[in-house]
Order: sequence, then structure tokens, then C-alpha cells
Amino acid sequence: MIDEQSILIREEVRGACEMLGLDPLYVANEGKLLAIVDAKVADELLDAMRRNPLGRDARRIGTVRGNDAGWVTMRTLLGTTRIVDMLAGDQLPRIC
Repeated sequence: MIDEQSILIREEVRGACEMLGLDPLYVANEGKLLAIVDAKVADELLDAMRRNPLGRDARRIGTVRGNDAGWVTMRTLLGTTRIVDMLAGDQLPRIC
């Protein structure tokens, strides 16, 4: 279960996605890491990542629950829950 409020999305990215009708979860984003680890070591891992300048914004954005039958779900900013589907089609190319 992902908590949407915990996902760090820069305001300029959020604004551009809103103007273009895009979901920021499905836009190419280089230089990010998503690690699924045992909850017992999560805080220790986050501390280690935050000690590096490149990991200063590391955060826990969700938890693994045994009752979701393999679905990735997200608690939205509105308090509802939605399924985070696999990307349908091709990802937008990176524009340099």
C-alpha cells in the first residue's frame, strides 16, 4: 500500500503533469530508487541512505501487506484507495 502523500514530487513536475493530464507515477524519472525491504531493517536503510547527499530525501512511501493479493494499491490524497496499474503502452520518452 503506497501512501501518495509520502511520495516526493517536485511542484514543477506536479504542475506540468496537471497541465498535460499525466500521472507523475507513469512519467520517466531517472535517478530514483525504489527498494522493497524487510520492515525490520527499513529505518536503518533509510538512515544510511540519508547520510549520502544523493539520498537526503529518502523516505518510506508504503508498506507490504499480505491481503492485497499481489495488487499494488495507493491511498490517495483524497483518502480513497486505487490500484496502481502497470503502464499500458510505451512510456513517454525523456526530453533533454
